[in-house]
Amino acid sequence: MQASKQLRGSGMSSRFLYQPMQEVEAYCKPQSRTLDRQIYSSGSTQGTPFTIPNSHEQYCTLESSSANGSYAAYNSPSTVSFSPNGSPLSQQESQSYSLEPRHSPDNASGSPLSGSCITDDAHDFRHKLRELETVMFGPDSDIIDSIENALESGTNIESLEMDSWRQIMDVICRGDLKQVLIACAKAVSDNDLLMAQCLMDKLRQMVSVSGEPIQRLGAYMLEGLVARLASSGSSICKGLRCKEPASAEMLSYMHILYEVCAYFKFGYMSANGAIAEAMKDEDRVHIIDFQIGQGSQWISLIQAFAARPGGPPHIRITGIDDSTSAYARGGGLSIVGKRLSKLAESFKVPFEFHAAAMSGCEVLIENLGVRRGEALAVNFAFVLHHMPDESVSTQNHRDRVLRLVKSMSPKVVTLVEQESNTNTAAFFPRFIETLNYYTAMFESIDVTLPRDHKERINVEQHCLARDVVNIIACEGTERVERHELLGKWRSRFTMAGFTPYPLSTLVNSTIKTLLENYSDRYRLQERDGALYLGWMNRDLVASCAWK
Repeated sequence: MQASKQLRGSGMSSRFLYQPMQEVEAYCKPQSRTLDRQIYSSGSTQGTPFTIPNSHEQYCTLESSSANGSYAAYNSPSTVSFSPNGSPLSQQESQSYSLEPRHSPDNASGSPLSGSCITDDAHDFRHKLRELETVMFGPDSDIIDSIENALESGTNIESLEMDSWRQIMDVICRGDLKQVLIACAKAVSDNDLLMAQCLMDKLRQMVSVSGEPIQRLGAYMLEGLVARLASSGSSICKGLRCKEPASAEMLSYMHILYEVCAYFKFGYMSANGAIAEAMKDEDRVHIIDFQIGQGSQWISLIQAFAARPGGPPHIRITGIDDSTSAYARGGGLSIVGKRLSKLAESFKVPFEFHAAAMSGCEVLIENLGVRRGEALAVNFAFVLHHMPDESVSTQNHRDRVLRLVKSMSPKVVTLVEQESNTNTAAFFPRFIETLNYYTAMFESIDVTLPRDHKERINVEQHCLARDVVNIIACEGTERVERHELLGKWRSRFTMAGFTPYPLSTLVNSTIKTLLENYSDRYRLQERDGALYLGWMNRDLVASCAWK
C-alpha cells in the first residue's frame, strides 16, 4: 500500500509503469467451496474446538465429489472450528474420504478391483494397515517399532516395502509436512490407494489454512490430491464444488492480492513500460489486450500518455475476454469500456474501446479491427499459459495465436508469465514443481500480509487455491493452468518470427524502487534481455518484449 502511494505521486516515469490494481482471472478454473477444517487444542485428542462464524471468514479449499460415487466427500459445516494453536482436527470428527479399493457388483468374491500390490493378500494387508493407523494416530511414542511389529507379525511383505514404510513413518514422526505431501503424491501417482489413505489421514492433522505458509499451501494441495483420486481424466474438475464469493468481494480479494504480491505489479509495470517506450513518438496507438479483465492495467498508461510532451496520442484499446471473467467484473466488457473512456475523457486523451467478447483461443484477425496508420501493441500478461498447445489439441492455439499476432506486424508485444514448468510434466514432477513454486509465493505473502488479516485466507482461497488444485487434480483440456519456463516461450516466439525488443533501464530502476517497499528477500535480475522477479532463490515471474 505504501508502495502504491509513492509510485502514484512520483511523476510520469513511474506512472506509466505502476499498476495500482489488477485481477486474477478465473479462466476455466474449477469451482471452490468451503473447507472443512476443525482444530483441537494442543496436547489433547479430545479438546473442545471454538468456532469462527461464517459471516467473517468462510474458509475452504476445493472439495471433490466423485462422479461415480466411489469416494464420499466430507461435509463442510456452517462454521469453521479452530483451537488456539491452529492445528487441524482429525477426520474422526467429520465424515472422511473412503479410499478403499472399489468392488464391482459383479465381483461375487468381493475381492478388490484395484489397490496396493504390496502383498498377495490384500484383505490381510488392509487389516494390518488398520492396526498401523491406530498406532499412527494414537499417543504411543514408539510409533515405528510398533508398526514394524504389526507388519512383521502376520504377512509376507517384501523388505523393500518395509523400508518404504519405515522411511515414511520417520518423516511423519519428524513432522516434515513437505515430505509427507511428496510421499502422498507419490502414492497417488503409483495408484497405491492404501498408502495414500494413511498419508491423507495424517495430512489432515498437519495442514491448516491459518498456519505457516507450508501448512496453508498443504491444505490446498491435499484437496488437489483428494480430487485427483475422486475422479479421472476430464471429469476430475467437474467434481469440484465451491461457493463463489460475491462479485464485489472477488474484486476486493484480487485488489489485496496485487497489493501484497510484488511479482504481479512487476509484471504489469514492465509491460506498460515497454509499451510506453515503443509508442513514445506515435500519434495513434492501438493496444490489443488478450485478457483485459477489469482493464485496470491501462489506467496508469493513459495517465502517462496524457502527460506526454507534445500532447497525448489517440489511443484505441481492444479488450479480449470471455464470459468466465464477467462474474468478477460484475458484467460484460462494456463496463471496462465505459470506465476507461471516462478516465481518458477526464485526462483529455482521445480514446476508443473495442470489445471482443471471446476466448483468446477463438480470436481471428477480423475480430481485432486492425487499422492502417495505427502503431500496434499486443499484451500477453498472464494469459498465454491458459491456451492449449500441441500437447492438448492438434489446433495448438498457443502457437497459432502467436503467428496471427506476428502477421499484423505489431511494433511491440509484451509477455508476462509465471516462471514455472507445469505444462507437459507428468503428475508427480508437476506436483513437486507446484509445491516448490507456491511455497515461495505463500512465504512472500506472509511478509506483506499478517496471518491474522481477516481477508488473507479468502485471498489465498479464491485467487490462488483454485490454480493449485487445477494443476494437481486435472488432466487434458480440464487442466487450464499450463505454465512454461521463459526458455520455452522464447522458442515459441522465435518460431513465430519475433525478435527480442530490449527493455529500458527506466523499467528496471522503477521496479527496483517498488521492491524496496516490500522485502529484501525479493530479487530482480536481468538475464538474456528479460526481467526475472523472484523470492530468495526461486524465480516467480518473467517479463520480456518482442517485435
